[in-house]
Amino acid sequence: MSTTIKRGGKGVRRAASARGKKRAVAGARAKTGGFVSGLFASLGLSETALQRTFTGVIALVGIAAAWGIAVVAGLPSFADEKIGNLAADTGFAVRRVEVHGVERMDEQEIYRRAIAAQAQPMTRLDVTALRDELITLPWVRDARVSRQLPDTLVIDVIERTPHAVLQQGEQFVLIDPTGHRLEPVAPAKAQNMLVLKGEGAADRAADLAILLDSAPALEKQVRGAEWIGNRRWNLTFSTGQVVALPEGDEESSEALIAFAQMDGMNRLLGGKVAVFDMRDPSKIYMRVPGRAADEAEARAEAKRLAAQEAANTGPQAGTE
Repeated sequence: MSTTIKRGGKGVRRAASARGKKRAVAGARAKTGGFVSGLFASLGLSETALQRTFTGVIALVGIAAAWGIAVVAGLPSFADEKIGNLAADTGFAVRRVEVHGVERMDEQEIYRRAIAAQAQPMTRLDVTALRDELITLPWVRDARVSRQLPDTLVIDVIERTPHAVLQQGEQFVLIDPTGHRLEPVAPAKAQNMLVLKGEGAADRAADLAILLDSAPALEKQVRGAEWIGNRRWNLTFSTGQVVALPEGDEESSEALIAFAQMDGMNRLLGGKVAVFDMRDPSKIYMRVPGRAADEAEARAEAKRLAAQEAANTGPQAGTE
């Protein structure tokens, strides 16, 4: 009886070695997975967020590779359109618009100009052109437009600051400290603000602000400023009294400071004087309503009394 022995079977030692390797691999995987999971957990990233990030990175790499191939092939415009469509298909399209910094202006003015961007892929959105359009709005002093991948457009606005009201005939327009026109306002609202009028007054708004800063004690009491003959200012206070200032930035500033000092010592504002004429640097003229009429009446009365006295004393002198 013969016995056949088959060759090639695993020995006991080889089988044990294979099982050991499997256990080592499984242990390494478990350690690596635990470390990576702990790392992502410490960063606040979920598996879903991680998967989206990897998907986005892969898509961007694919887009960049496609663009490079297209440029080499000499088809940049065609590639731009195709890559834009690819980006939109992979989620890189404007689906949300965030606007920050708006307090006084109508926020819808911003959204109306950003809504056109929602039809474009992120890769084809011209953020510079959108910014240039936004800063043409009356209230916008500056703006910054940025992409927040994959689908958000962020707009940060710096608004202009309302400073005074420009009166043009019967119309009132809100302006900023530089004289830039913001929007029309009702006359009732204008009564509580500094009102500028006169040809060229808006262009001198910044100079007027500097002038008023030279006399801070009076600044809050000024309710109106009229630019006279493109040369000088007349200031109207909340009391209704007017100060006529001389020509020249330095001369007008010195006159206003002098008036503030006199008011501090003698309480000129709120008194009987209606107009303080300070156009002559060497003196100040004060006009009191009705004083001219009173003086004329007093002169007439004095003349009448003198005539009466002369009439009474004339005959007595003749009899002597």
